[in-house]
Amino acid sequence: MGDLVDVAFIQDVEHRPKPTVIEAGSIPLIDLLAYNDPSALDELVDEIGDACKNWGFFQVINHGVPSELQEGIESAARKFFALSREEKNKVARDEENPLGFYDTEHTKNVRDWKEVFDFTVLNPTVIPASGRDHDEELQVLRNQWPEFPPELR
Repeated sequence: MGDLVDVAFIQDVEHRPKPTVIEAGSIPLIDLLAYNDPSALDELVDEIGDACKNWGFFQVINHGVPSELQEGIESAARKFFALSREEKNKVARDEENPLGFYDTEHTKNVRDWKEVFDFTVLNPTVIPASGRDHDEELQVLRNQWPEFPPELR
């Protein structure tokens, strides 16, 4: 007998990945070198806001992050996401800690075809517990690091 498939996680045909590659033109490009002047900060914020609203993502250039560092984190990320689901779930995020591995996001009540590993630069990171005005309660977020690959830390 074949494996049973949970049809709740089968995406409609129009939402499935397409076998051909289609290149999008004019993906928003945010050039941080153009915003060295602090008086241009409002313009930068507007440009990023427009990119998020209209595209949902953007590319940043002239950010000052060395290419060796970028290549290192990309390599570590590839190794992590190639692990078994069981191994990745050892650092799964939950209701108490929104940092770590996550693969059950839904769009239009259909599970997305993506995996996420969230972390913060400052560990721990302290943020307001809610977005409500005058709420002084704080939430402490701590990174969860997998055993492998160690360079992901």
